[in-house]
Amino acid sequence: MPILVEVNSGHEAQKSGVLPEKAEKLVRDLSQLQRVQVQGLMTMGPRFGDPELARPYFQETKRLFDQLSKLGIKNVEMRYLSMGMRNTYEIAIEEGAKMVRIGTKIFGERDYK
Repeated sequence: MPILVEVNSGHEAQKSGVLPEKAEKLVRDLSQLQRVQVQGLMTMGPRFGDPELARPYFQETKRLFDQLSKLGIKNVEMRYLSMGMRNTYEIAIEEGAKMVRIGTKIFGERDYK
């Protein structure tokens, strides 16, 4: 099963995800699972009115992505870096994101319940 590891780049208590300083250990632990393959990282970063304020969080996650890529950990292939959402995706792309989540940018705020 290919997976992305969620990084809590903003150290936000209300969000899940591994803290950046603990990500390498988690990735190494996950690499031991025979049916899981770490293929990258994902982060949203904190929500700000000004998208530019998210840049340092994307830079930190990209640095971590690059660091993990160079370690050559068995069963880990850093292929995907997913960062940003509807208001920050342009900054995320500038900082190296290969995937973005922009559902509400496309579909708007809808209630499908």
